[in-house]
Amino acid sequence: MICNKAILSQVLLVIATLSGAAFSQPVASATITSESASIGALAIARQTMTPSSTQALPRVFSPTLPRTTYTKYPWKTDIVATVFWVGELPSGANTTPNHASSWDSAWMTNFGGVDDPNPAKRTSDYRPAAFVPRQNPFYVALPYNDCVNSATKKDAGKVIPWFKQLYKGPGKSVCRDRWLAIRCGDRVCYAQWSDCGPFVTDDSAYVFGDAKPVNSKNGGAGLDISPSVRDYLEFTSGKKCDWRFVDTHEVPDGPWKTFGGNNHFVQQVGRDKDSASSRLEELRRQRDEWFRKNGNADYARH
Repeated sequence: MICNKAILSQVLLVIATLSGAAFSQPVASATITSESASIGALAIARQTMTPSSTQALPRVFSPTLPRTTYTKYPWKTDIVATVFWVGELPSGANTTPNHASSWDSAWMTNFGGVDDPNPAKRTSDYRPAAFVPRQNPFYVALPYNDCVNSATKKDAGKVIPWFKQLYKGPGKSVCRDRWLAIRCGDRVCYAQWSDCGPFVTDDSAYVFGDAKPVNSKNGGAGLDISPSVRDYLEFTSGKKCDWRFVDTHEVPDGPWKTFGGNNHFVQQVGRDKDSASSRLEELRRQRDEWFRKNGNADYARH
C-alpha cells in the first residue's frame, strides 16, 4: 500500500487514538464521545485522499428567538384557574375522583402515584418527592372532550383547529397532551392538556373560540392546573391567569420538558439516543472495514 506522509501520519494518529478504546463495550455516552473523536480523525485521513473544494459556502441565517408579533392561537385573558392533581379525592364542589382522567382510566397508575400538592412534599424541580412521575407533571384540564363513549364527537372536526392534521381514527383524541402556555403576571409556564374540566366537557365556544367559560362553579373557573404549574407560576388557586394553545416548536426550555413518557421532548431524547446508537454502530462497522482493507484486520478484531 502506497500513501503519502500526510495520510500515513493521520492513520497513525487514528491507530494511536483507538489503541486505548474498548470497542467491545456496550454503547454509552462516554464511549460515544471517545469513539466519535477517533472516527472523526479517521474521516480526516480519508478526506485527504481527494481534492477539497475551495468554493466558499453560502452564509445561512438561523434565528435564535421565535417570532413574537404573531401567534396562531390568541391569549384567553382573565380566566379563573383552580388547582387539581392526579389522585385527588372528591371534596367540596368536586364530586369526581382524579384516579382516572377523561382519556386514561388508569391515570394515577400510569402517572406513578398521587401527585401530592403539599409544597413540603415536592422537589425543587417541580415534581412529587415520593417518586419520579412517568407522565409530565406539568398538566392542565380544559372543559372540552373530543371523544365520548370511544367515539369522536360530531362537532370535533368543526371546532378543533388542528383536527384534520392530527386525526387518527374514531375515539382517538387529538386534544390529549396538547401544549398550552399559562401566564400569571410576568411568569409563563408550559403544560400539557391531560384531562377535561373543570365541571363541564363540552364548552367548545370557550376552549376554541372567544367566549367566556360557561361553568359557574368555583368562581367560574375555566382552567385546572397541576401543582407543578401552580408552583412555577407562584399561583394561588382561584386567582386569574391567561392561557393559550402553543405548537410544540414554540415551547421553550424549562422544567416542563424533563419528565414523562407522554412528553414530546422526552420522547425526542429517546429517539435521538436510538439514532446516535445506530449511527455509532454503523461507524464502527465502517472503521473495522477500513482497517481490514488497509492491512489492519488483526487490530480491528481487538
